[in-house]
Amino acid sequence: MAKRSFRHEARTFAVLFEIMEFPTALRQLIHVPQNVAIFSHRNPDGDAIGSSLAMRHYLELFGHNVHVLFPSEYPEEFEALPGAGEILIWDLQPEECKQVINKKNLLIFLDFNALDRIDKLGDYVRDLPVQRIMIDHHLYPDSIADFVFSEPLASSTCELVYEFIVGLGDRDKINPNTVGKCIYTGLVTDTGSFRHATNSNVFRIAADLVERGMDDTGVQDMIFNSNREKNLRLLGHCLSNRMEFYPEFKTAMIWLSRKDYEQFDIQRGDTEGVVNYLLSVKDIRIAAFIHNQPTVVKLSLRSKGNIDVQEICKKHFKGGGHKNASGAYSHDSLKATIEKFKSILPEYKDRILAG
Repeated sequence: MAKRSFRHEARTFAVLFEIMEFPTALRQLIHVPQNVAIFSHRNPDGDAIGSSLAMRHYLELFGHNVHVLFPSEYPEEFEALPGAGEILIWDLQPEECKQVINKKNLLIFLDFNALDRIDKLGDYVRDLPVQRIMIDHHLYPDSIADFVFSEPLASSTCELVYEFIVGLGDRDKINPNTVGKCIYTGLVTDTGSFRHATNSNVFRIAADLVERGMDDTGVQDMIFNSNREKNLRLLGHCLSNRMEFYPEFKTAMIWLSRKDYEQFDIQRGDTEGVVNYLLSVKDIRIAAFIHNQPTVVKLSLRSKGNIDVQEICKKHFKGGGHKNASGAYSHDSLKATIEKFKSILPEYKDRILAG
């Protein structure tokens, strides 16, 4: 397996795979037309959607036949991204997805590093005799691709896609209205508007995109100013009726039941960002959002500073993600899951208080 990665230094975020370091086979895969399928994870967020569409628009400049496929639907605020309406969804179109995949000779995995993150799509492509590229920033990648570009210290997969394109000598291919807009979407969403998980390279990329004519204000407006009335009422309900604080552990939680989902007609993406309101409280170091989905209970954990919520998710709930943003699923009841989460806090008390 050919593997390339990034190096993080104290004051720079330097790319190892510059033009001469790309294997000839990989350069040919990118610069010679192929039939390409791009995949990203279930419940796609701005980074998953942005990186996938950015890669699609970039590859199409070389004559590739490209399709983007997700296991499940994406939040409606991203419908304005160029090409979003053509994304294939396995949950809605499984047979069409199979027909498309069967014609592909190159698979690109973005913003995930294990095939179980794309559910039945992963099962379908697991043994296909085709070449694969993975670009991702999550911890502990599985060996699922021929060319692996993995850097957990990166802010987002969109950051890595930008560097991938530049490393191939194709900076001039970053059209501000297509590739650039999609990359910026991932930068903004995975850093919380540049409030966390940043590095100096993120700001250089953002500056380059703006200088090229990318409408940064328009992207921010698309992401953050597309709420409906029910979203604000749901947020009010969360903050008034479903918020709990555990000051001895500098932790707060919001939870939602199936009844809440019915009452507010909660759809995919409607709860995005709710957990971050907890971290806006001065002394809160860990924020948890625990909600009862149709078949599982989902946990989303966020933290400040040096507190590793990825460890909590992995050790206690078989989940994972990033140091300051991680998630998991539980097959226990909502009540049992909440009680389990609360019961493990004493184990981390010293680290939480140390910050």
